[in-house]
Amino acid sequence: MNIKVCVGSSCHLKGSYDVIQSLKDILKKYDVEDLVELQASFCLGHCAKGVNVRADGLSDSMKQKATTLEEDGSIILHNVTKENVEEIFVKEVYPLIEL
Repeated sequence: MNIKVCVGSSCHLKGSYDVIQSLKDILKKYDVEDLVELQASFCLGHCAKGVNVRADGLSDSMKQKATTLEEDGSIILHNVTKENVEEIFVKEVYPLIEL
């Protein structure tokens, strides 16, 4: 699985750097660093809803578990902040990871 955090202008101004730093700590805390690749990404196309995070590279079984799935088979999470990133990760991403 890949997790891409938007670092485009709008998301950058809304704290995407802090979200990336928090996600690094969260991946380590939940011991999934080897299963998830964290990346920065330019605009994900939802600027008004930023910071935006996309999870892609999902297997078919992961896609079946996802609560919201984009047409391209990824999930996009909106309004992610350093304060709520762990809650969003635990609710939306962690259950998809094949441990």
